[in-house]
Amino acid sequence: MRIGPVSPVIEVQILPEIAALPAHEWNAFEGVDEAPFLSWEMLHTIEKTGCVGEGTGWTPAHLAFYDGGNLIGGAPAYLKENSEGEFVFDHAWADALRRAGHAYYPKLIVAAPFTPATGRRVLIKPGADRNRLALGTVETLRAVVKKLELSSAHVLFPNEADAELFETHGMARRFGVQFQWHNRGFATFEDFLSSFDSKRRAMIRRETREMEKQRVHIETLRGKDITPEIVDHVFSFYKATVQKFFWGRQYLNRKFFEESAVSLAGKVEVVIARRGGKIIAGAWNLAGSNALFGRYWGATEDVPFLHFNVCYYHSLREAITRNLSRFEPGAGGSHKKSRGFSPTITHSTHLLQHPGLDRVVRQYLEREREAIQEHVAAGGGDDD
Repeated sequence: MRIGPVSPVIEVQILPEIAALPAHEWNAFEGVDEAPFLSWEMLHTIEKTGCVGEGTGWTPAHLAFYDGGNLIGGAPAYLKENSEGEFVFDHAWADALRRAGHAYYPKLIVAAPFTPATGRRVLIKPGADRNRLALGTVETLRAVVKKLELSSAHVLFPNEADAELFETHGMARRFGVQFQWHNRGFATFEDFLSSFDSKRRAMIRRETREMEKQRVHIETLRGKDITPEIVDHVFSFYKATVQKFFWGRQYLNRKFFEESAVSLAGKVEVVIARRGGKIIAGAWNLAGSNALFGRYWGATEDVPFLHFNVCYYHSLREAITRNLSRFEPGAGGSHKKSRGFSPTITHSTHLLQHPGLDRVVRQYLEREREAIQEHVAAGGGDDD
């Protein structure tokens, strides 16, 4: 479907699948190398394996921006029939609109599916005018919401600069909080430990030594080392963790993990923990050009501090060795604070069609932003 022209004279196409664009054109956009979850290969694998599409509540509706017939930008976008797998919670907004006699779904989101990781959401061709394209994006979202009679449009986990641009052009801005690790020039893991007080240093050393005490060996697998057998373990760990919590949802299937190990070779990293040669735990991560993103983990044995070592310490060591600028281990968990992860503000922006809901939400978001800023300034709350 074609939308446009939108201000300032940008033509937009809505694509039913990412394969409608050549991989090399999408991957040439700025920001893709930094965030592999936005790559053509990731978006295509999620579609190809049926993790999004019919029956999932996620219908691909990617945006492609053209200027004079030339592709200048794109955005991963989906029509949503629910709010699952987004990690920016708007269930109360949906309930309020329902009680007012209006439907909240479907809605439009610009997002990386199932991935609460920060990055650019509107990807642009090098040299393109980002402000101009940001305005074009907001105008496009308004046009799509009106044309398809949607309740709203949402941009989830953009970086701060893009969030500010979207807000400037009329979207309501929301803050969230994650615990992320930021490299302060550490040359070694010992340098990292030196940033803690003696109590925290002793705690981390005790937790890392426990792996030797328990005879657990941890390593990172990449490329051809991620065999079908490893995929079996990863998928079983993923399912076990999903089923452990009542709020857990299985968004991904085994085929996704198998296909992504090939299509995203060099970007997918699997951390494996073995004891006595037996694989007992693992984590599935993505590596960008300057950051590491932790996504899924699980274990079959209850070993003290195994989670912290598999999901945090092992990958922190590697991030330092590789001189990466940050490590985002995922949403939630104030326990990350005492292990070197700092409270970090995340962003989302929102367009709500119903004027009454828009007014109430904007008032709420203003108070919420103030509370989150105070929370982060105070250090992010309690930890263990």
